[in-house]
Amino acid sequence: MEPQRELELMMTRRQLFGKAATGIGTAALASLLTPEAFAGGARHVKGFNGALSGPQFPQKAKRVIYLFQSGAPSHLDLFDYKPTLQDKRAIELPDSIRMGQRLTGMTSGQKSFPVAPSIFKFAQHGKSGMWLSELLPHIGSVADDVSFIRSMHTEAINHDPAVTFLQTGSQQPGRPSMGAWLSYGLGSENQDLPAYIVLISQGTGNPNDQPLFGRLWGTGFLPSIHQGVKLRSVGDPVLSLNNPPGIDRDTRRGMIDGMQQLNHMAEHEFGDPEINTRIAQYEMAYRMQASVPDLMDISKESPRTFEDYGPDSKKPGTFAANCLLARRLVERGVRFVQLFHRGWDQHGDLPKQIRGQCRDVDQPSAALIHDLKQRGLLDDTLVVWGGEFGRTVYSQGTLTADNYGRDHHGRCFTVWLGGGGIKGGQIVGETDDFGYNITKDPVHIHDLNATILRCLGIDHKKLTYRYQGRDFRLTDVFGQPVDQILA
Repeated sequence: MEPQRELELMMTRRQLFGKAATGIGTAALASLLTPEAFAGGARHVKGFNGALSGPQFPQKAKRVIYLFQSGAPSHLDLFDYKPTLQDKRAIELPDSIRMGQRLTGMTSGQKSFPVAPSIFKFAQHGKSGMWLSELLPHIGSVADDVSFIRSMHTEAINHDPAVTFLQTGSQQPGRPSMGAWLSYGLGSENQDLPAYIVLISQGTGNPNDQPLFGRLWGTGFLPSIHQGVKLRSVGDPVLSLNNPPGIDRDTRRGMIDGMQQLNHMAEHEFGDPEINTRIAQYEMAYRMQASVPDLMDISKESPRTFEDYGPDSKKPGTFAANCLLARRLVERGVRFVQLFHRGWDQHGDLPKQIRGQCRDVDQPSAALIHDLKQRGLLDDTLVVWGGEFGRTVYSQGTLTADNYGRDHHGRCFTVWLGGGGIKGGQIVGETDDFGYNITKDPVHIHDLNATILRCLGIDHKKLTYRYQGRDFRLTDVFGQPVDQILA
């Protein structure tokens, strides 16, 4: 068989259409590499150089820092003050409260469900009189700058589907993450850094918890150029960031140019759009070799800054150090920065473990708000803080005078938001006297995500991507912004 004829027979239908669209692919590549040349004042507005041509609502936030507390913090020990629970200590959780609701396999076999009031004291903070645990005194100092949603709820009851749900709008893996959606819809403000960056820290409360998967910052069916880039805390922040011995920057440039020529040939031959992504990512990697070292060099930060963020702020990979890096990233125009802080899964020994977790996050979280505010960045930077669900009011395992554990609880939990588009000092939602069920203003995962998009000027119903014949979106087919906290 002739080689040319063999190639024609091997060509798939997708490759055929891809070859026919080669010219479109070339234009798409050029728009990725020089978006400013293709934006055009008539089609896009400043801050929107992605798939969306402009905001559907007033854009209050240009970027997001998401402080995700992986493992699910106990709302009852931190945010949702229930003083009357002290009188109910060790009683059986009434059937009228539980109402036969689903339990995890870790407590469904318990013969007893004793009520475990928090052993921590609560106090009011700020002009808003926000009730917060004694474990969070620094967050109390920004109580009037943020708003609390005490009535979050989710259908997920285990960690992986719950985290996946919060990040992608679906409990099933395979959908794009929130950061990928924003990169796709809004584009990037800095062509020398990715639009979406991920930082991970391990908590001291439960140092062996909680596993995370790269798909949580993945693109799903969106073009892979929108993938979140994880910065490492050990070694090079990004693999192959530094050139090997004997390779200078000019030599690297020549190598990339040669590789790009090969990639262009492959794209011309097969028309695979992911080849264009590869070309753009090589260019991004080359630019990151110059931009990332400056980003990671915190030596010019003032002593006062390190003091504000706390004693761990100089230790790479800690939550405090990552909060400081998050501020440096948004200063440079990174669209979406997500910090994953693991270790909140307190099934047992909660009083000891949660103290460690709060020491990790309390001061840096508040310092981030203060730092953004004094630099004039808080007005257009949205900060989100929360986990994937809450914890049960009943004790998992034996309840003692100074120790207890709590199982997963999706019926209600607390998230707080501050910065661009958010009114400070607001409280949304209420739960019953047991902190078990929502009694006022429920807010679903899709509602939270719709609210985040609204702050960015996006109608959550309009940010869509057609895949397999259907228009998908972050909020699936649900979601309403929480108007009570919108500025």
